[in-house]
Amino acid sequence: MSGAILTINAGSSSVKFGLFGDAGDGPAMLRGEIETGDEGGAMGISLDNILADVARRAPELTLRAVGHRVVHGGADHIAPEAVTPALLRALHTLAPLDPLHMPRNLAPIAALAARHPALPQVACFDTAFHHTLPPVAQRFGLPRAMTEAGLRRYGFHGLSYEYIARQLAKVAPGLRRVVVAHLGSGASLCALRDGRSIATTTGFSALDGLLMATRCGSLDPGVILHLGRAGKTFAEIEALLYHQCGLLGVSGISGDIRVLMASAAPEAREAIELFTYRIALDVAGMATALGGIDGLVFTAGIGEHAAPVRAAVCERLAWLGLGLDAEANAAGAPMVSNEASRVAIHVIATDEEAMVAQHTRAVIAWKDPP
Repeated sequence: MSGAILTINAGSSSVKFGLFGDAGDGPAMLRGEIETGDEGGAMGISLDNILADVARRAPELTLRAVGHRVVHGGADHIAPEAVTPALLRALHTLAPLDPLHMPRNLAPIAALAARHPALPQVACFDTAFHHTLPPVAQRFGLPRAMTEAGLRRYGFHGLSYEYIARQLAKVAPGLRRVVVAHLGSGASLCALRDGRSIATTTGFSALDGLLMATRCGSLDPGVILHLGRAGKTFAEIEALLYHQCGLLGVSGISGDIRVLMASAAPEAREAIELFTYRIALDVAGMATALGGIDGLVFTAGIGEHAAPVRAAVCERLAWLGLGLDAEANAAGAPMVSNEASRVAIHVIATDEEAMVAQHTRAVIAWKDPP
């Protein structure tokens, strides 16, 4: 029987999974998603369903390992690691850094360990790719003791950026200073110099930076203080910032860009305008960190499929030398810059699951006997 690697990406209300050959470098043989709801107790049942689905659809494959996307690795976990009881204990101590995502990421690891203790598992950290950020890009203007206690910029969407960096090395190896726009329900930018992250818009949490589907992005901290003084509880403020802001909050219609682009409501247009304005503003900031810009890459759901969003962003950045080929952009071509553009503009599909599979294969290969 051939070997296979299962990848698990546990989100707030669903679990995405993929099945890859144990070489870890080919396309997924299977993909799927199971709704879990908001209750962590459903995770075990969901995993049982995933394993049963994989066994039914690919009975000829033997599962060799499971790789997990883990949002936060903190300051110490800067590369994929084989899951051990010690690692799980360490990751649970990081849960206060991201209380909304970490418990959901760790639940399937614990559930699988209980059901299949001999099955190797690998944790792949979204923050790890950003460990190359220079100190000045990590620091907030907080007292040093707070910085040393872990209150700093970590950055997220790292598995996506790592995948794009590897693809760029194949399709455009001459680009040294590149800004990647990961635009999905969660959205961020990353400045890549020679394939390494040197700046990013997300920070201590995945709330910072760009406007997102339901998250506010960058916000004056005084707004939070005002809400507290006005009587909002901590839980209410947290729910507001994560689930009631962004495109949904501004439009009052939806956090789904497709719904907003199809709407004639002025509020929908205002939300899209703010979204693209903030992207363009921060692309210019990333270009400053790079000392110039040779390439811009759009990726993730919105970045790959929403041509009007790409057009609006590039129009705002024309002063920076970006020229868009309207026909290529409308057709969803992989290269959408025109001949006069001083900046190469690419559209590249991301694949976080493939990145997790590659990392998992590398880790378990290291553990294999000679």
